[in-house]
Amino acid sequence: MACTAPREEDLLMEEDEHRPPLNRALLHRSATNNTSQVAMVGSNPCPIESLDYEIIENDLFDQNWRSRGKADQVRYVVLKWTFCFAIGIITGIVGFVINLAVENVAGLKHTAVSALMESSSYWTAFWLFAGTNLALLLFASSITAFVSPAAGGSGIPEVKAYLNGVDAPNIFSLRTLAVKIIGNIAAVSSSLHVGKAGPMVHTGACIAAIFGQGGSRKYGLTCRWLRYFKNDRDRRDLVTIGAGAGVTAAFRAPVGGVLFALESLSSWWRSALIWRSFFTTAVVAVVLRLFIELCASGKCGLFGKGGLIMYDVSTKFDDLMTYHLKDIPIVVLIGVIGAILGALYNFLMMKVLRAYSVINERGNAHKLLLAAAVSVLTSCCVFGLPWLAPCRPCPTAGAPSPPNGTCHSLNRFRRFHCPAGHYNDLASLFLNINDDAIRNLYSTGTNDVYHPGSMLAFFVASYALGVLSYGVVAPSGLFVPIILTGATYGRLVAMLLGGRSGLDHGLVAILGSASFLGGTLRMTVSVCVIILELTNNLLLLPLVMLVLLISKTVADSFNSSIYDLILNLKGLPHLDGHAEPYMRQLTVGDVVAGPLRSFNGVEKVGHIVHTLRTTGHHAFPVVDEPPFSPAPVLYGLVLRAHLLVLLKKREFLPAPVRCPKDYMAGRFEAQDFDKRGSGKQDTIADVDLSPEEMEMYVDLHPFTNTSPYTVVETMSLAKALVLFREVGLRHLLVVPKSCDRSPVVGILTRHDFMPEHILGLHPVLVGSRWKRLRWQKGAVAKKFRSLLDWLANSG
Repeated sequence: MACTAPREEDLLMEEDEHRPPLNRALLHRSATNNTSQVAMVGSNPCPIESLDYEIIENDLFDQNWRSRGKADQVRYVVLKWTFCFAIGIITGIVGFVINLAVENVAGLKHTAVSALMESSSYWTAFWLFAGTNLALLLFASSITAFVSPAAGGSGIPEVKAYLNGVDAPNIFSLRTLAVKIIGNIAAVSSSLHVGKAGPMVHTGACIAAIFGQGGSRKYGLTCRWLRYFKNDRDRRDLVTIGAGAGVTAAFRAPVGGVLFALESLSSWWRSALIWRSFFTTAVVAVVLRLFIELCASGKCGLFGKGGLIMYDVSTKFDDLMTYHLKDIPIVVLIGVIGAILGALYNFLMMKVLRAYSVINERGNAHKLLLAAAVSVLTSCCVFGLPWLAPCRPCPTAGAPSPPNGTCHSLNRFRRFHCPAGHYNDLASLFLNINDDAIRNLYSTGTNDVYHPGSMLAFFVASYALGVLSYGVVAPSGLFVPIILTGATYGRLVAMLLGGRSGLDHGLVAILGSASFLGGTLRMTVSVCVIILELTNNLLLLPLVMLVLLISKTVADSFNSSIYDLILNLKGLPHLDGHAEPYMRQLTVGDVVAGPLRSFNGVEKVGHIVHTLRTTGHHAFPVVDEPPFSPAPVLYGLVLRAHLLVLLKKREFLPAPVRCPKDYMAGRFEAQDFDKRGSGKQDTIADVDLSPEEMEMYVDLHPFTNTSPYTVVETMSLAKALVLFREVGLRHLLVVPKSCDRSPVVGILTRHDFMPEHILGLHPVLVGSRWKRLRWQKGAVAKKFRSLLDWLANSG
């Protein structure tokens, strides 16, 4: 980011400090831009860069566009749709493989434990269960910590930041993709309270980003056609499509996948992208359906007919999926309580993640010790709590029980320590993968299957383990644990209401999941459609919509969504869609800082090398001065990456003169300046020039973007933010109001719009910072005391 020199008004800062805060001039700055350009990516701190979606217009690229014929345009369109088809196929296969592996690995573990329990080898069963969980989680954490730290967590915050314009090393590399898939299988199979949905979003984005790399020169996997995608705009579109495909692979919800990418992830959207995204998610759904049919004959081990998160409640007990107007107050209550529980969940999650980050910063050994501690705690909780649950006789409805004494039902019941013909309802939830546990809770016509004490114990354990498990250094998701915890909460509410509600407990469990999702993720449309596609029942639409609207509205009064909180915790500079009111009190000239580095149209090679070595700026204004123009004039903006290409090519001039029009022919090609893959870039350290070359010159005119976006220094910062975000800029030039000054005042980058930087420069504005209408601690305590007084007086 380039900066400006101090202005005359800044000389008054010292005496202005003695004035009252409200009387200080707002344009006076107290500091320079010194906030960090490092963020947590996965589990490690990494340097971050901004993406540039601006179209470069200079002599070289104009010539390249003019040389493209109609055949090139047709190839480009065909390649885009071919990539979408390939992304859908591969993402569908990967999604199926992950579910197949989890079902079989976790299923074999649970089958072995159940067999030992039935033979009364209780301690052996526990050590097998805990040891297997520990080994699986340590394996997932080890490959994440040592091979690809960027694969840690769900990956959704990193994908969301990338689609907002923030790039980081290795977030979409082939190594990250492999660790994400293998590590997520191991982590979910280890009985850790995490899910597959978030990592599947990151996996789909990785697959799409690899297609968007435009091939690989290192391995000879490139051609002229693929270079069309070596730019940030096309890569952004492919990553958006891949993220939507990942949601579809996780939930078998093609429409929900498109809406999830639109509502939660993408910062830029257009109608053409909807078509391609919907086509890709449809391909994913077809691929998943084909593999499910192949597994219906039992060829996939323990996968069977299930495995994918699809809880069909429309074909069984249709008479129970009804509701009436008198049930609306209960639905409203579910939404409000789910919002409060979701906001508390987010609050506790942030506290735990901050504590985990302190531990993880001490090294990989501490990361593995933390993972081991969480695994042992989880195993003790999952295996120990079912001993407190009573044994219940097998339900009489349905097919008769098998001869081995296990219950035959729509649910996968576990005998645990119970005698033949009985089941342990808490073990049936704990000793199953999350998919089967959710399917159990969503089942209709099972109001008497679970004991209220078991539901309460499972809700508390699921809530606590969900908070404690996510920060472990392993690929892990939040979506499925939140669905499971919400379903348990819904069942518990239905049990507490008893006969005062005519709603089926399975229906209330679905509404509980919706309310908890709205309270934590703060998404409405996409979550609503995903739930409908999961349950395959449109009768739920009005209630799910109502619950989501209530839970999101109430929860927003406490804190932000879990993904936004994680973005802030990681330090990823995400630009929101709104401008805070204090930005309207500032102009763009109030936030740029100095000094500004610029180049002449024909510049000395030594000066360019020195500037690149002593600064980290990624773009520099090019100013023409006499004799190339009568007065100093802004010619355009040249990128650091393009300057490095020019230095490596060594096409220098012996004298400071402009090169002729045909100078570029045969010397440079547009592909020489193509954007490299995500996280990859050349450095000035790679350039080695002789002393004679350092004294030569280079003409920057053919390589300078002659039409960069500019704003006048008097424009409000809020207005500039809208332009910067909506266009997807990396650099925004600030030009002076008057013509008797330097032709460029400074450059605005993403960093200049971050609240931490602005409020650091102008601390007087801290008190006027925009905040949502949220409950403060004092207000909550006051309302609670008022409620207690009202109850005491009414009693």
